[in-house]
Amino acid sequence: MTVVISATGLYHPPERITNAELVASYNAYVERFNTENAAQIASGEAQALLPSSVEFIEKASGIKARYVLEKKSSLNVDRMVPDIPERPNEALSIQAEMAVNAAKQALEKAERDPSDVDAVICSCSSLQRPYPAVGIEIQDALGTNGFAYDMNVACSSATFAMQNAYDMVRAGHARSALVVNPELCTGHLNFRDRETHFIFGDAAVAILIEKAEMAPSGSWAILGTRCITKFSNNIRNNFGFLNRADPSGIGKPDKLITQQGRKVFKEVVPLVSEMILQHMAELDLKPSDMRRLWLHQANSNMNRLIAERVLGHEASEDESPTVLDEYGNTAGAGSIIAFHNHSSDLKAGDKGLICSFGAGYSAGSIFVQKAA
Repeated sequence: MTVVISATGLYHPPERITNAELVASYNAYVERFNTENAAQIASGEAQALLPSSVEFIEKASGIKARYVLEKKSSLNVDRMVPDIPERPNEALSIQAEMAVNAAKQALEKAERDPSDVDAVICSCSSLQRPYPAVGIEIQDALGTNGFAYDMNVACSSATFAMQNAYDMVRAGHARSALVVNPELCTGHLNFRDRETHFIFGDAAVAILIEKAEMAPSGSWAILGTRCITKFSNNIRNNFGFLNRADPSGIGKPDKLITQQGRKVFKEVVPLVSEMILQHMAELDLKPSDMRRLWLHQANSNMNRLIAERVLGHEASEDESPTVLDEYGNTAGAGSIIAFHNHSSDLKAGDKGLICSFGAGYSAGSIFVQKAA
């Protein structure tokens, strides 16, 4: 049975933070901290914070801006945390709302009625609650049939969920499966940390995966999927429901994202490159067969090196497009945003790779071919 990607959808919030705005806020915080703690810094009891710059952020990551759900409080030096009010149980949750916006776009593109969808998988790096599943809430809001559930594999959440959807369609458990990936990343971003405060933006994507015979023209045949994991603490977030046992600990830095970037770079690049090349060989594909790589949008330097190892030469922007400059790192949504924005120009028979990698470590590869 041939399983295809019938359509994708994308939603991002209207507000946007540029690097210049982010740096101005962070440097104001640094100046205040260093002034208020001048005596401790002088005595060696505290360490002075270093200011940031637009040039540092762009060189380190390739990121130039990001869409955010809430801008004002995130940049407010007195707060530096997004102000996203909790909604009553009767109202649609914020992540469900983001996902529904993206899903409606994908369903409309595929000319698919929600009642034709048999399964919904909501998969993202951070879910706003344990239960009821956000996926079931999305199912209810859209009016789809069958079943729904949540899953979390950090920045590989979308690709891992796509493999689940691919498997269930092949097994006959669903004809049409909708993967939604609402990434509200700024909620776990530490805006007071020079090494990570610039990384994330907010966005949601949706991917409709179906049996080929019911898919619209211009769909993408899935040639093969692969997922791998390898435990590492180098990207970690310790926030969870057990933190309530120690309320004083909720505001500690490790309850937000922490990252050892150099170690991540050194370990993830070979891990992902080898996975892609092995998967490609098993599918009897060659680097020259790859028309385009839609890689996880975490860091432009990582993507450049992975693409070079896979293709055997430095990739052009056409071969490995980036959306980091506009969206920042949107966790699991990144590679799908790249695919959504940079796939319409490919012709029937063109092949490509959707690939994710992130905390875990986790990595997923999905090879696709444009159908007639």
